[in-house]
Amino acid sequence: MHVGLIGAGMMGHGMAANLLKHGHQVSVIAHRNRGPVEDLAQKGAREVWSLKEMAGAEVILLCVTTSKVVEETLKQLTPHLRPGQIILDAGTSAPAATKRLAQALDALGVAYADIPLTGGPEQAEQGVLGVLCGATPETFARIEPLLACFATTIRHFGPPGSGHTAKLISNYLVTGMVALVAEAFGAARTAQINWKDLYEVMLNGSGNSGVLRKMVEPALKGDFDGYRFALANAAKDIGYYAELAEGLGCSTKLTESVAEVFTHAVETGHGGRNVSHLLDPAIDDVS
Repeated sequence: MHVGLIGAGMMGHGMAANLLKHGHQVSVIAHRNRGPVEDLAQKGAREVWSLKEMAGAEVILLCVTTSKVVEETLKQLTPHLRPGQIILDAGTSAPAATKRLAQALDALGVAYADIPLTGGPEQAEQGVLGVLCGATPETFARIEPLLACFATTIRHFGPPGSGHTAKLISNYLVTGMVALVAEAFGAARTAQINWKDLYEVMLNGSGNSGVLRKMVEPALKGDFDGYRFALANAAKDIGYYAELAEGLGCSTKLTESVAEVFTHAVETGHGGRNVSHLLDPAIDDVS
């Protein structure tokens, strides 16, 4: 199958590399970071120079940052699309926007599926991601073999928008845990509790989690980039979740408190840092 990739960043690169390993044809468009594009080209991908040229692919995979970018990209891409094509949105987008886009594309005979991911760049390179899919049953049947090239856990949650809804709920849990780990270890610092000892004991208890290990173990060595997820992206995701929760009537003070942690980090100029920098006592002293 011919897959066009828009967004050859940390996640897109690994996904595309695994598609190539499984014998699929991959086209990739110029990216601000040339490294991943050039590496994919060496692995057999073809670089294209316009969205019109990208529209020659049977499936177009979007790995971009926000719903706004997805919508802007599709606005430029739509005039070149044809019936039978499939658009995949692998980012974390707002479900309401996803549903609108799916309806608009369906009128053109183009299928749309939201396929947000669990796992990070390492899992993308290894081809062991998780996929939370929103699509019609027919579209899911068409794309499942493709998803299996870079994911080991694939779940179909319902029509377009369902995958993004499930992903936002998952990310709310994760961002809440990030905020809790940062606050708990901040309290430990203030109380002069040894981080290493506390961490090692916590590994034997219910507090043990991927978030705890990704954040704290590298931080014990002075590395606050252990959890490679930007504060700005976390703020975006919790913002989308807050809108979703409000619409569902299940927003709480906890939702507001978690959102405030990441909103504050972005407002104070730290959006480009990874979430594990919330553990850094010098975060406000570094530009």
